[in-house]
Amino acid sequence: MKEQNTISPPNSFKMVRAMAGIGIICGLLIVLTYEGTLPRIERLRAEALQEAIFKVIPGSTQMKPFSYQDNTFAPAKETDENIIYAGYDDVGELKGIAIVAAGQGYADIIRIIYGYSIDKQGVIGFYVLESKETPGLGDKIEKEQFFLDNFNALDVSLTEDKNAIKNKVTTVKQGGKLNEWEIDGITGATISSRAIGDIIAKSTEKWVPIIYKNREVFKSFENE
Repeated sequence: MKEQNTISPPNSFKMVRAMAGIGIICGLLIVLTYEGTLPRIERLRAEALQEAIFKVIPGSTQMKPFSYQDNTFAPAKETDENIIYAGYDDVGELKGIAIVAAGQGYADIIRIIYGYSIDKQGVIGFYVLESKETPGLGDKIEKEQFFLDNFNALDVSLTEDKNAIKNKVTTVKQGGKLNEWEIDGITGATISSRAIGDIIAKSTEKWVPIIYKNREVFKSFENE
């Protein structure tokens, strides 16, 4: 009888060990790549935020972050939360306060920044920081000039006792704006434009009264 040649089955332990080794190496490479690029990512993010602050506070050329703790504002540290940004011109005069806010849009969370003027008691600028709204529809909140113009002088004035917003910011149908606290919405992007109104309404209701109450803290760039 002829002897048959047999092929030994692969050593499964060696295979698993090799695959585990490859997985570990790939994982280490991902971690090292991330850690290597993290400082650059953070630097670019900080630069983008600063640029957005100057965009939503017309006339500002320098800024200072403040954190809200124990019912007052103080210059912020990197680890602080509840941070807002005071914007100043070249001579250190306050031009406005930039506030970051976020809320649910049509597709995902929309993150924005807007400028607030204490003197004018109004929103004086607006910019979308992060959005995944539908291209050609929801993303019009970033592009339609008539919509962006809503935020050049959006009324968020306070009640006589300065403890609350007098008229809640509200989004209305496109072309239906009658009052200074209303946002002219976008036809075809109703949910996204309403979301912006809701985000700003909630944020101004929270921040505007306490910013006004502590307005002397922000008076000049040199204040500590």
